Amino acid sequence: MSLAQQPFKAIPIIDLSNISSTEPAVRRALVAEIKHACMEVGFFYVKNHGIPQEVMQQTLTQMTRFFDLPLEKKLEVENKKTPNFMGYSPVLSGNNDPNGAGDLQEGFEFKFEALNSDTSESGVDNGTSTDTVLAGANPWPAQLPEFRQAALEYYHHALNLGRLLFPLFALALDLPEDFFADKTKHSAALMRLLHYPPQFGAVDDRVIGIGAHTDWECFTILWQQPGIQALQVLNSSKEWINAPAIEGTLVINLGDELARWTNDVFTSTVHRAINRSGVRRYSIPLFFGTDYDVRLEPIPSCVSADRPARYEVITAGEYIKARLQATYRH
Repeated sequence: MSLAQQPFKAIPIIDLSNISSTEPAVRRALVAEIKHACMEVGFFYVKNHGIPQEVMQQTLTQMTRFFDLPLEKKLEVENKKTPNFMGYSPVLSGNNDPNGAGDLQEGFEFKFEALNSDTSESGVDNGTSTDTVLAGANPWPAQLPEFRQAALEYYHHALNLGRLLFPLFALALDLPEDFFADKTKHSAALMRLLHYPPQFGAVDDRVIGIGAHTDWECFTILWQQPGIQALQVLNSSKEWINAPAIEGTLVINLGDELARWTNDVFTSTVHRAINRSGVRRYSIPLFFGTDYDVRLEPIPSCVSADRPARYEVITAGEYIKARLQATYRH
C-alpha cells in the first residue's frame, strides 16, 4: 500500500514561526510539511500563527453576549432577511449533511468589511468590484456595537494569516509563489461565529452539531474553544478521528475550491462536530476562498491520462452561492 493510501490516525501540527522566512532551506522545509498534510490528510494544526490570544478572547466574550440575546433580538438580523445570506442562523436552520435533519448550532456569518473607514486596509479592497454574488452589507446587531468591533478585529488577523498561507500552497503544488495573488485580490472570505448547545440523550447521527460535510472554499482557518472535544475528521478507512482543541493552535483544513483546482491532488476532507461535553461550545471558522469571478479550472499539472479532470468548470461565486442555497434552503 502506498503512503497516499494509508489512512491517517492523527492531525499533524505545523509550526509557523518561519512563515515569513525568505531563507530557501527553511521555506522548503515548511512547504514540505504543508504539502504532506494537504495530500494525505487535508487537515493540519498550526502553532505560532501570530494571532494574539487577547484578540481571540475578546471575540469569544462578544459572541457569547450575542448568542445570549433573546431569540427575537437575534432574529432581527436573521440571514433569511438578507439577500447575501449574511447574519444570524438559528439552531437547526442549516443542514450541511443532505442525509441529516439539521445542524444543532446557531451562528452569525459575515463577510469582508473594513475595520476602519479605510477600505484599502490590509492590502485588499471591500470586494465590491466583483462581489455581485453576495452583494450587500453585513447586518450587525444594533444593541451590541462591541460585537462588530471584536468580530472584525479577529477577522482581519485571520485574513492576514490566510494571505501568508496562499504562497505556501502554491509552492507545495510546484507553482510560482504568487500563483494565487491575482485570484484573491478581493477578499472572498466569510467568517462564521458558532455556538453549539450541548447535546444530550440518545445518539442520533441525523441531528448533530454540524453534519458530515466538506468545506466549500479554498481553506478554513478554525479557532476551537479549548478543553472541549467536538470536531472529528473522516479518514480513508471511514474512521472518525478526533481533532481536539489544542491550546495555542488553529486548525487549517482544505475546502472544495482547492480540491477542484488541484483535481483532488489536495484533499477536501469530510468532517463533523458533535458537542457531548455537557457545556456550550464556541468556534470561529474563517472560510477563505478565491474571488467570486474566478473559474475553478484544474491546474494543468494536476491533470493527466491517469488522472482526468474530475469536475465541471464553474466560477467560485456560482459554486459558493449554490452551496449556501442548499444549506440554508433559500
